[in-house]
Amino acid sequence: MVKIEQYTLKFLKDLSVNNNREWFYANKESYMNARRNFESFVQELIVRLSDEDKTLRGIEAGSCIFRINRDIRFSADKSPYKTNMGALMIRGGRKNIHRFAGYYIHIEPGESLTAGGAYMPPNEWLNAIREKIIENPAEFLKITGNRDFINRFGTIDGEKLKKVPRGFDPHHPQAELIKYKSYLASRAYSDKDVVLQGFFESVLSDFLAMKPLNDFLNGCN
Repeated sequence: MVKIEQYTLKFLKDLSVNNNREWFYANKESYMNARRNFESFVQELIVRLSDEDKTLRGIEAGSCIFRINRDIRFSADKSPYKTNMGALMIRGGRKNIHRFAGYYIHIEPGESLTAGGAYMPPNEWLNAIREKIIENPAEFLKITGNRDFINRFGTIDGEKLKKVPRGFDPHHPQAELIKYKSYLASRAYSDKDVVLQGFFESVLSDFLAMKPLNDFLNGCN
């Protein structure tokens, strides 16, 4: 069974205190080992997930993994590299982050997590989600009120508006739900958890528990 190796976390931890090009290129082999480990983990997730989510069939890990280089053009922080490895398993690969709901894994010392749902959907999709929640709240509440969902993720997360968006009834029973600008579920993991043999199955189980939410959100597209 594929697993996240200790050396992958060690590379990311070392990078966080040596975030410069000179150190990175001197340790390029360590980066490549960590990258291959993460890529194998993601590819196996795609294979297993695609048994249940057919939209992932044929997707390669390389199209889902985010680049380690940071875009520093408009940032005050000029550190050239991310100190995490992340992958979004989604129809068409990571480029469709704002088009579909998907499954995200983030490996970073002290900050590892799984997540899923719709991240900052464009207005047309976002309003369609809100309208579907208003029209059929029972379906959405059944998904997010499922005991396994709650045990893993708690409640829906995401940035919210202060007021109900224009065109929606501010007194509707689901008014708080339609304030969301993203509809996300996430679960944090400790460094100790990440390197356990059972981490893969735990991540896979998280994603399968997220699938009904993703199906609901993608059904609004």
